[in-house]
Amino acid sequence: MGVTQSGGTAGGPAPREIRVDIGELVLDGFRADPDRVAAAFEHELTRLVRERGVPADGPWTADVLSGLPPLPAGLSARRLGQELARAVHEGLSGRGEVTP
Repeated sequence: MGVTQSGGTAGGPAPREIRVDIGELVLDGFRADPDRVAAAFEHELTRLVRERGVPADGPWTADVLSGLPPLPAGLSARRLGQELARAVHEGLSGRGEVTP
């Protein structure tokens, strides 16, 4: 996973764009539709970044996001996507566990 900011300069205005690239999202033990999970994930992560921002200082990369809360296997695709997005946002914001 990588995060890149653009639109700002050193000492200039804050960046206007944050791009999050997620190479692979593996969901073991869930029967939710992966396309619906991905859509919910993207929607929720976009909302969180817009509302709360992310304190990233330039390009940042993490290979593994760990420390996720236990999630019941029966979650809907929407709820699973939202919970995963919240965990990723917390990791990007320095409140979750991210293994670089």
